Amino acid sequence: MRIRSKKLAMAVALPAVAGLTLSGCAGAGGGGGGGGGSSKSINVLMVGNPQMVDIQKLTKDSFTKDTGIKVNYTVLPENELRDKVTQDVATGAGQYDVATVGAYEVPIWAKNGWLNPLDKYADQGSFDKADLLPPITKSLSGQDGKLYSLPFYGESSFLMYRKDILKQKGITMPAKPTWQQVANIAAKVDGAQPGMKGICLRGLPGWGEQFAPLTTVVNTFGGTWFTKNWQAQVDAPPFKQAVNFYVNLIKAHGEPGAAQSGFTECLNAMSQSKVAMWYDATSAAGSLEDPKVSKVAGKVGYVQAPVVKTKSSGWLWAWGWVMPKTTKNASSAAKFMTWASSKDYEKLVGNKLGWSRVPAGKRKSTYDIPQYKKAAAANPENPGVQPRPTIGVQFVDIPEFQDLGTKVSQDIAAAMAGKTTVDAALTKGQGLAEAVAKKYQ
Repeated sequence: MRIRSKKLAMAVALPAVAGLTLSGCAGAGGGGGGGGGSSKSINVLMVGNPQMVDIQKLTKDSFTKDTGIKVNYTVLPENELRDKVTQDVATGAGQYDVATVGAYEVPIWAKNGWLNPLDKYADQGSFDKADLLPPITKSLSGQDGKLYSLPFYGESSFLMYRKDILKQKGITMPAKPTWQQVANIAAKVDGAQPGMKGICLRGLPGWGEQFAPLTTVVNTFGGTWFTKNWQAQVDAPPFKQAVNFYVNLIKAHGEPGAAQSGFTECLNAMSQSKVAMWYDATSAAGSLEDPKVSKVAGKVGYVQAPVVKTKSSGWLWAWGWVMPKTTKNASSAAKFMTWASSKDYEKLVGNKLGWSRVPAGKRKSTYDIPQYKKAAAANPENPGVQPRPTIGVQFVDIPEFQDLGTKVSQDIAAAMAGKTTVDAALTKGQGLAEAVAKKYQ
């Protein structure tokens, strides 16, 4: 059975950096309501990204104070989160009332009947569903057109670099760099300060860790996981060229221990002045520009995702809140979700923690703030040089990709560590991809 592409907008504006004091967004916050059970305590499972750490800090004195609903958070690294939430939702264990998942999981889980639709909560006037960016809401909807996740934040990808280090070396960063230009710059700034490496790139195994940035590199080198008619392309020349480039760049000028480095490790390396460049999610800018946690606030420049054969290369992703069908606390869960996705919550973060920390990328009104600017554009239907069988820039929107991408990434991490070669890893990966493709041909 072939997966049909959903019609998504061509581009979405996402935040680059707002490291200045900004004026607050106007607008009323979201309230819950609706049918289902209610409780004064809910269990929330979420990924351990900085934006989630912030909501933990703010919940008790705002949401709980206003509603009387206590929120019990479980926070896990991305790979562990995905394993735990998938197990809980797929088996109907019902341990959690709310969970964070991404644009990859939502359409699949909605089709499986694992999630509650959320339109009746989002359609309330106080939430302002119409203010949500269309590409984000579409990526968090099911094939039936219903909304199954309320976005917490949306992101694309871009290249972050130390303006002061490049200036010191007499280097000008192009506004639209190629990957070869990035590699050349990485060589020149490697060792610019004691212990500083040229670039950080995710090597940690996982389809949503290593392959988030790496698949965008594959796309722009002209590669793809599958052709439109489901021919596996993992060992095709463009895919091999892209992965060899990525691995060689890490080996030559990347962070130590790259095979164990994911988003969090690269964020720490960049914020602690241990690397001069980093290609990753636009959402990282908020942490980099926060002087309370970053040594490089005000020193970082931002340019579009590097390219080779394509005009753009940024990904499209959203972390959103979902309500499993098994919850017995639908009303309380909905109150939490609409609050966490509201304009009022963005305003709360800006006023309490600083406007660079706002979980943005989901609401049009956020971009009424002058200091927010466009960072990248992503086309999830056509991110490379050839037609694709499914939507997705940095993933293939089929259930099997979670296992496929993770297994291939494990072998590529082994290549980074010198335990195998890229060609051997991709030959093995081609066999795995061909087995998946047979189900859809």
